[in-house]
Amino acid sequence: QVQLVESGGGTVPVGGSLRLSCAASGSIISVKDMGWYRQAPGKQRELAALISLVGSTNYADSVKGRFTISRDNAKRMVYLQMNSLESEDTAVYFCYANVMSGGFWSPFKDYWGQGTQVTVSA
Repeated sequence: QVQLVESGGGTVPVGGSLRLSCAASGSIISVKDMGWYRQAPGKQRELAALISLVGSTNYADSVKGRFTISRDNAKRMVYLQMNSLESEDTAVYFCYANVMSGGFWSPFKDYWGQGTQVTVSA
């Protein structure tokens, strides 16, 4: 079993900052991509930021220049530093990881955290 646990959500004013953290645990052999998706009320879940095992990053156009994703492979953690937050950033943020678990011949599978609420108040 693999668990992803997020922390760091909350309510901030427009222009404020938040840092999200996500810890992966369980019978993990290897973790490839890690990232953050978000889902605003009434909208589909969308990619916010993704980071590969070697540190290559991919950001949604709407967050480029404001959000920074990073990871600590030794701790199996991924972070999202969010600056200059806008009301449109209000959403539930979900941690994502592509993980090999159980045994070395197991396939990589996608795992998701429970989500953490980020609210940006005008």
